Amino acid sequence: MTTQEKDIQFLPYTATSISVVARCIFMFLLYKNKSTNSLSLLFCILSVSSSSMWVYYSVKNRDVPMIIRCSTEIALLTISAIYIIRNKLMDYYIHKHSQILPS
Repeated sequence: MTTQEKDIQFLPYTATSISVVARCIFMFLLYKNKSTNSLSLLFCILSVSSSSMWVYYSVKNRDVPMIIRCSTEIALLTISAIYIIRNKLMDYYIHKHSQILPS
């Protein structure tokens, strides 16, 4: 391993840590705001698709930091998507039942 490779050896793990922390912040804000935003769901679905491709690529290249990052991101985004769908369903049923009841 060259000196230059040793100098940036920390970089993938740092990037992975920042990415996971950012995803956790996204999940916290999603929970705090009780978001049912369609864009958030679309973001989650597109991100899971992208991360899945990165996992495949990383496994082929034996890039452990990227495998960890993408796998963690897939898990967190899947949880986020389930939460968004759950909120949308709850909203739907609340509004559906409130329209049936007399005012």
